[in-house]
Amino acid sequence: MVDLFGIKLFYDGKMNDLHITCSTADPSKANVDALLVSVGEFGRETPPWKSLGKVLGPLCEESDPSRRFFGKEGSVVVAPSLGRIKPRFIALAGMGKTSEVGVWRRCFGAAVRKLCKNSIRSLGVLLPFKHTDLEWVVLAIEEASYQFQNFKSNGDDEAELEEIVFFAQSVSDEAIRQSTVLAGAVRRARQLANQPGNAIDPRTFALEAQQLARRRRLSCVVWDERRLKREGFGGILAVGCGSVHPPRFIRLDYRGGPARQAPVVLVGKALTFDSGGISIKPSDKMDEMKFDKSGGVAVLGIMDAVAGMRLKMNVTGLIPAAENLPSGSACRPGDLVKMLSGKYVEIMNTDAEGRVVLADALAYAQRLKPRAVVDLATLTGACLIAFARECAAVLGNDETLVEQLQEAGECTGERLWPMPMWPVFQEKVKSDVGYVKNSAGREGGTITGACFLNAFMDKSVSWAHLDIAGTAWTSSEEPYRAKGATAFGIRLITHWLRTLA
Repeated sequence: MVDLFGIKLFYDGKMNDLHITCSTADPSKANVDALLVSVGEFGRETPPWKSLGKVLGPLCEESDPSRRFFGKEGSVVVAPSLGRIKPRFIALAGMGKTSEVGVWRRCFGAAVRKLCKNSIRSLGVLLPFKHTDLEWVVLAIEEASYQFQNFKSNGDDEAELEEIVFFAQSVSDEAIRQSTVLAGAVRRARQLANQPGNAIDPRTFALEAQQLARRRRLSCVVWDERRLKREGFGGILAVGCGSVHPPRFIRLDYRGGPARQAPVVLVGKALTFDSGGISIKPSDKMDEMKFDKSGGVAVLGIMDAVAGMRLKMNVTGLIPAAENLPSGSACRPGDLVKMLSGKYVEIMNTDAEGRVVLADALAYAQRLKPRAVVDLATLTGACLIAFARECAAVLGNDETLVEQLQEAGECTGERLWPMPMWPVFQEKVKSDVGYVKNSAGREGGTITGACFLNAFMDKSVSWAHLDIAGTAWTSSEEPYRAKGATAFGIRLITHWLRTLA
């Protein structure tokens, strides 16, 4: 295990998954710190255990000005049980009129966040809806209970949720296992994404990938700067040449399908810190550029989940990792960079670096004769302007693939919205002195960023690009999750892969 001034790496098995069990016993007598009861609007679903009535009745009366808890979407009440039942606290989460995953995420999350402020370590949950998907409830609880506490002083950190007991009928052991695996992958990814730039650089990011490979028995190969130069990864080298921390290129392979089955290839941008290079960013919120590795972190999380779930398919993860800093050796505006594909890119703006490292990774991905290629990247601020933090953009050369990913987004609450790559946009990235230029200006930035990547894709290879710039992290605490990394894309892509397996 690697330990950097007290920071544990997160794929060494030391970060435990949530312990999840199911029970048909009386929840009022359960040995848990708190009990969470979800209530549909107007009480359309009620708990089957009469023993809860002595607590729920008074709690509902005291919680609402009209003396009644209506169960409206997002309404939350948390109160001590005062010894009436064994759990110390009880919470009501208003679910409204639907069991849609986005509602679970917000409503369960808001209740769990309030409960966690009371230092609970174990939580009992009543599932009210007959067709509730256990996995999405677990993910909602994981999202809400997670806290980034690595650097807090001793005694300042809050207790973390360790155990969930679901009071429900006929939940399979396999459903519990799959939910545990996915929630653990998301939690570890959030931990990694939240790490600062002086803890995670390209080299330590590669160590994380190697730790994951050992933990999940994946194949892992890492290109250092010497091999990158020898094999012609000019884009990755150009972006990383201004830093004292040289870049890395990481390949992870999971082989759960037949040996000759074409792999699905996932590519994740991992800029461990992005200052903008010589085209330096404004200082305001530059600290958040530690999250520019979120695409690469998502790929690690997906590989973690895929291997843990033992999907019967082949998946390869590719992660170009670099640190973009200004220095005497940094890439300059106006430079021409020879890429892995052999084509030259004109650097117009060194802060448009993500697409440059991705272009090398996509060129390599096509050598693997993939079933499909999907990349995830915090690519453009324009995406945040277009969609705020409500969804990510999806663009690609295969409408069927884009539709599949969009559907998976609706199923998981990680929504995508398609944008066009019309020829007029592709013309904007053409260079006067090279093959393409890495920036076409502010207008249509999300689209022209994708058009740059498309210039390196063979039309015969099914490809989609996810711009997750607005969804990879939050800048402030929300009712259902903490400030910081969200691990966006892990739930979405894992769900999509399971539909293909």
